[in-house]
Amino acid sequence: MTSNTRTRIPVGALGLALLLAVAGCTDAGPTDTASSAPAQVQGDGTGTSSAQSSESSSGSSSGSSGSRQGDMGIPEIVEAVQPSVVTIFTEDGLGSGVIYTEDGLILTNEHVIRGNEDVEVAFADGQRVSGTVEAADAVSDLALVRADRTDLPAATFQSRLPRIGELAVVIGSPLGFENTATSGIISGLHREIPGSASTSQSLVDLIQTDAAISPGNSGGAVVNGRGEIIGISEAYIPPAQGAVALGFAIPAPTATEVAEELREDGTAEHAFMGLAPGAITPQIAEELNLEDTTGVVVLSVSRGGPADDAGIRPGDIITRIGDEDLATPEDLLSALRQRDPGETVSVETRRGPETQSVDVRLADRPAAEG
Repeated sequence: MTSNTRTRIPVGALGLALLLAVAGCTDAGPTDTASSAPAQVQGDGTGTSSAQSSESSSGSSSGSSGSRQGDMGIPEIVEAVQPSVVTIFTEDGLGSGVIYTEDGLILTNEHVIRGNEDVEVAFADGQRVSGTVEAADAVSDLALVRADRTDLPAATFQSRLPRIGELAVVIGSPLGFENTATSGIISGLHREIPGSASTSQSLVDLIQTDAAISPGNSGGAVVNGRGEIIGISEAYIPPAQGAVALGFAIPAPTATEVAEELREDGTAEHAFMGLAPGAITPQIAEELNLEDTTGVVVLSVSRGGPADDAGIRPGDIITRIGDEDLATPEDLLSALRQRDPGETVSVETRRGPETQSVDVRLADRPAAEG
């Protein structure tokens, strides 16, 4: 399989505005993996957020007043978790990170360290040490940094999704203010950022919170009432776009799953269809003479890829994967996030007036497609 595109339909008419300000720095450089014991994971989940729902986390804490047994107050949460959150300095700026292993492995966002191999890591006790980027994955926007320090307080990660309405405390370094804590609740699950598919693979299947997330929080911790990491701060929509307290985080089960893959061999597996999805704009609908504008338009197809082998062509409209209806490109990316390379999925497509269902055997995403 190669990444050469078969053909394309014009995309100049899309005009998708990414109404999102990604928190933290902008920069990446994957290298080797680590081999120490991972941070503790709590809960009874399977370790994959995509297949879980808010109802699956009935044992999670809820409410900001410590209403469930075992919950702590916000000051106690901050005191317990703050030592496990670090600030990462690069040549271009700064972001945050969470201590993943006791021997110095730090989990952060890929966009925090992008373009850097060497960083500086600052800890809550004031100590600063050098760090090296060991592995990074742009698709999930996660990376591992090796800090030159051991005997660290590794964070505890919850292995299932939180419940909507439960307490969320964000700890990180917004705008360089180290060891900052903000609080709110979990506002939603399985969120996608509208319009993000044109520039990023990572902004799907996220946790939404109204706890303040700002530039510099990226890679930091979102914590529940028991002091467990439930998410890695990812992005926010700024007030300039009309938003009020709209922040997003990568679910902890996703983060730990990718982190373990990166530790193993420096790469993470992602299901790959071999096509570029796009929104059906009025211009594209007119160009393709579409009367029905539901679904996702195929902008291009990778020659020899899964979609190409299944007979999917540029200009086709994908309306369903398995039992999931698709309305946006982000829906398609989210559906793929829930699946594994090698899995065969039923894909419903529309070409002109004809609708057909084809089986697509998903592949592992090539590095060039990251």
